[in-house]
Amino acid sequence: MTETNDSTFFAMKLLEFEDAEDPLLAMIQWMTNQMMELEVEQKCNASKGTHEKERQAYRSGYRPRRFDTRLGILYMLVPKLRNGGYVPFFVTEKKRSEQALINVIQEAWTNGVSTRKIDRLAKAIGIEGISACL
Repeated sequence: MTETNDSTFFAMKLLEFEDAEDPLLAMIQWMTNQMMELEVEQKCNASKGTHEKERQAYRSGYRPRRFDTRLGILYMLVPKLRNGGYVPFFVTEKKRSEQALINVIQEAWTNGVSTRKIDRLAKAIGIEGISACL
């Protein structure tokens, strides 16, 4: 396999992110979209919009998903498959510490702490947009 030093694609891509409000978050957004498309193509055994005999699954649109990262909130369009479903490999279940925080918030609410106070406390520690249906 030959290695090439052609970096024009990446140079052009970096220039696209230069004008973004948060360039690093925009790069992560692009990268997650690319990874999902590649993963779904591999799972389907065919590219989007092509008809092949080896196809194992069919696409069925996209579903919007919110993905909280340490860099910020990503709003992703996750590809749907007709059978078998699809969850991106980089989306994991909540970690133990996150689950513990949710349990503390639920306990505070059941003990009568107002949702406004809980929301203010969460914002003070850097958490935005806690769902009311935790």
